[in-house]
Amino acid sequence: MTTPAIESRSQEPPAEREISYVDAGIEALREEMRRDPKVFYMGQGIGPRGGNFRQARGLWSEFGDHRLRDTPISEMGTTGLGVGAAMAGFRPIVDIVFLDMVMEAMGQIVEQAATVHYSSNGKIRVPLVIRAAMGAVRSAGPHHSRCFYPWFANVPGLKVATPATAADVKGLLKTAIRDDNPVIFLEHKALYNTKGPVPAGEYTIPFGQARVCREGADVTIAAVSLMVWKALQAAELLAPHVSAEVIDLRTVAPLDRETLLASVRKTGRLVLVEEGPATCSFVSEISALVSEEAFDYLDAPIHRVCALPVPHPFHPALEAEMLPSPAKIAAAVRQLLG
Repeated sequence: MTTPAIESRSQEPPAEREISYVDAGIEALREEMRRDPKVFYMGQGIGPRGGNFRQARGLWSEFGDHRLRDTPISEMGTTGLGVGAAMAGFRPIVDIVFLDMVMEAMGQIVEQAATVHYSSNGKIRVPLVIRAAMGAVRSAGPHHSRCFYPWFANVPGLKVATPATAADVKGLLKTAIRDDNPVIFLEHKALYNTKGPVPAGEYTIPFGQARVCREGADVTIAAVSLMVWKALQAAELLAPHVSAEVIDLRTVAPLDRETLLASVRKTGRLVLVEEGPATCSFVSEISALVSEEAFDYLDAPIHRVCALPVPHPFHPALEAEMLPSPAKIAAAVRQLLG
């Protein structure tokens, strides 16, 4: 899988080389830790071993135990330490590793990190990044496959980034580290080994700026993280008879409403793709938003393509049946077009 070139509308410098999604994250961490001595990194197995997904490879040898803390298996404790350090003026990055385990730290994230700035009347900031790997890959089963970003998008005070490309991993992670608010930074496990063009120089990508991956006229397909690639593959299946516009939301909090609504006003049809179940999903929120603000532009009902509401099966065939696919997305588009 090779990522498309960065579009000029994002105002990043032109890409000069191709690196992997995971290496782009490492590069962002290294640059930010060199730039700001208050940035430090905590997580399970991120020391000499370099992390479960090699997402911290090489950092410990440069920064040592003082800046790279290899922690015990205690998500609540590590996150609590991160919240306190952020309140004290540091910029900690807490790696939960598997997003599924973030439930052990929800009290720290939701009740503390997200509300401290408000509760202190603006006197205390929490520049904390919670980094985690989400999504189904290699039939890992129900305990290591979930995508919980709709939960965090529901919490006032949290920002949520969901990069789909190597370039976005680097640019969005640097933005997250520099932000004075708590940020949930979610990478998809299935994307770690993908490669794409990444600028070699310094750049950041603003939150709340979606990316139009593919221009189209007949239907808008909006997606998050790995599902962006499924949407692009569906657009290829539909061509040349259907012109599909594909939007990568990039961040779900804040959400780029303007880009999404402008696309719907142009195409008149909307298909939303999410790896989680449809009930109380983030795409349900987008559906409500578009219905409220662009209803008169719709030529067909909004369609959601989501995972089935069951725990992730271990069997590869059952997992494939459960998850969205390019064929399912293309079928939803054809249904909208009649």
